[in-house]
Amino acid sequence: MRNRITILEKSLKCLTPLLLGGLLGCEAGGAASTSTAVRGATSSESVVVLGAKLIDGTGGAPIEDSVLVLRGDRIVAVGAATATAIPTGARVVRYSGKTIFPGLLSNHSHVGIVDGLVAGSAQYNRANILRQVQQYEAYGVTTVTALGFNGAIFDGLRAELHSGKTSGADLFGVDRGIGVPGGAPSEAVVPVGADQILRPATAEQAREAVRAMVSRRTDLVKLWIDDFGGTLPKMPPEVSQAAIDEAHRHGLRVAAHIHDLGDAKAAVRAGVDILAHGVRDQVVDGELTNLLKEHATWYVPTLQLDESAFVYADRPAWTTEPFVQRALHPDVRAQFEDPAWRERILAAPATQAARAALAMNLRNLKILHDAGVAIGFGTDSGATPLRIPGVAEHRELVLMVEAGLTPLQAIGIATRDAAAVLRLGDRGTLAPGKLADFVVVDRDPLQAIANTQSIAAVWHRGQCAGCNATYLAR
Repeated sequence: MRNRITILEKSLKCLTPLLLGGLLGCEAGGAASTSTAVRGATSSESVVVLGAKLIDGTGGAPIEDSVLVLRGDRIVAVGAATATAIPTGARVVRYSGKTIFPGLLSNHSHVGIVDGLVAGSAQYNRANILRQVQQYEAYGVTTVTALGFNGAIFDGLRAELHSGKTSGADLFGVDRGIGVPGGAPSEAVVPVGADQILRPATAEQAREAVRAMVSRRTDLVKLWIDDFGGTLPKMPPEVSQAAIDEAHRHGLRVAAHIHDLGDAKAAVRAGVDILAHGVRDQVVDGELTNLLKEHATWYVPTLQLDESAFVYADRPAWTTEPFVQRALHPDVRAQFEDPAWRERILAAPATQAARAALAMNLRNLKILHDAGVAIGFGTDSGATPLRIPGVAEHRELVLMVEAGLTPLQAIGIATRDAAAVLRLGDRGTLAPGKLADFVVVDRDPLQAIANTQSIAAVWHRGQCAGCNATYLAR
């Protein structure tokens, strides 16, 4: 049979990150490699991925010497090498000594808000959004939920990315998102345009806002409920309740921006389906735990949000590694290297508050996870220059393990469970019939979760994204 198989002995040691500030990359090696063979096959041909340790995302034991059979954009078979047939005439890619896990899914990110150090409505354009979804993809985040601030071009871009005709992470999201006049999100912090957020003042206006979002085919509804530590007006209960009820009337689920325990409880009681951030003001109690379980509400902690506020000023060793540095816009990299900027951040009162919030968030995640609350995966990446698309998601995995979860549990949340948050049954695990979205890494993430960063290749919809391509910095 081997004489009838095209053998592609691969040693894909390069990460080909598609960056916000430019495109950098490398060439995949192997004398037998061709661009067509590495990227995948036609819809009628099969590709067989051999030899890797395979983590399927279900939480079960990994397969040490695996076979993954792809046809078109789907997985048609998965199993141990000793028990899985290789189709005659298939193209074969070998990943011996490497590990495979499903593509990551983000339940809370943003696109088109930031370009370098500048944030605002002017950055919401096609080129910037495409650079960002391509960076997500190159970093193994194959599906992204842009949770608000989306303008008129979002619908068309989303359709392109759903079709696979445009490269980059698949894109879902909230249309505009709903705040209140003068409330969160602060326009001084995120200066988005009037066409990127709705600010109803009454219950009827809230219902109208949801109906407008429905007309633009939003995937979810997002509410900014809290008052940012008493600095902004809080969304009145009658406004949030009207928005939630109207969204549910149209079959849409609602995600809520919260920070405090009290707001989290109120949101869940009102019927919110997803808490888009973790509780960070105090330790969660049995009442919230029971509410979350009773209402089957998803809890997305976004640990990296607070870490990003100070960690690049702390400058731990991992921030200087190529995995991070390649993802940075040149202006952001220059800021991180500026001693005056680092000194200013480390001395700011807000930094100490962020450290405390992260510590509380870590503690609460462990409590809720152990209690059986449904946990989703997100980072708020792309919302500010410090929340780096792709890097933030891998840091979220590290932080989840620091909170006390196992690497296998963290990967399951970022794949299987994140797909369940979005109600996407076609991805999140590696099984027959699922999309062929997976990440190949040089080192085993079950031994150390930071090994998810040793990316050798990313396969998206059955194609090896970026393989055998060289990208030049802009």
